[in-house]
Order: sequence, then C-alpha cells, then structure tokens
Amino acid sequence: MTTQALADALQQLSSLAQQAEGVVASRASPAVGSFAGELEASLQRINRLQQTASSHANAFQAGSSEVSLSDVMADSQKASVAFQMGVQVRNRLLTAYKDVMAMQV
Repeated sequence: MTTQALADALQQLSSLAQQAEGVVASRASPAVGSFAGELEASLQRINRLQQTASSHANAFQAGSSEVSLSDVMADSQKASVAFQMGVQVRNRLLTAYKDVMAMQV
C-alpha cells in the first residue's frame, strides 16, 4: 500500500470520526459519507483489486512482456489483504449485530 493510499485512508477515518462525534445525519436522506455508502465503496474497491490481480495474472500467464512476476505477486497480495480485511469487517459487524440482538430491552 502506498503512502498516498495510507494518507487517504487516514483522512477518511478522521472525517468519519468527526462525523460520529457530533454530526447527526438526516434520516430522510442518507448522507454522502453514510455507513452504507462507505461499505459499498469498500466492497467495490476490493472487487477492483481482485479483478486487477486476476487480469495481471492472466496477462503474465499469456506471456505478456508488459506484466512482471513482481507486479502479479504484489497485486495478488493487495487483493488478498483487502479481501481478508473485508472478511474481518463482516465478522465484526455480525458480532455487533448479534450483541445488539441479544440485549434485553
């Protein structure tokens, strides 16, 4: 992951933290930075990474001189890490949902 990507992720996290601290989103229309929107964008990024890794792997296997083995391995690892992060987020959300549903009113 590049330093620019890390900086972007840090800025996104800080803006989400600021929104969570004091800004209440309208229930009638979801905010631009809503949780559902961010979740969908994250899933699309994971999908893009997996598609890129797959296309680079196919190009390398076909003998393309434009794609090196190190590029294929780096893209594959990026896609793998992103997918594992998505799985962990899903697991955390599922655990939080179960905890909320187990609460007594």
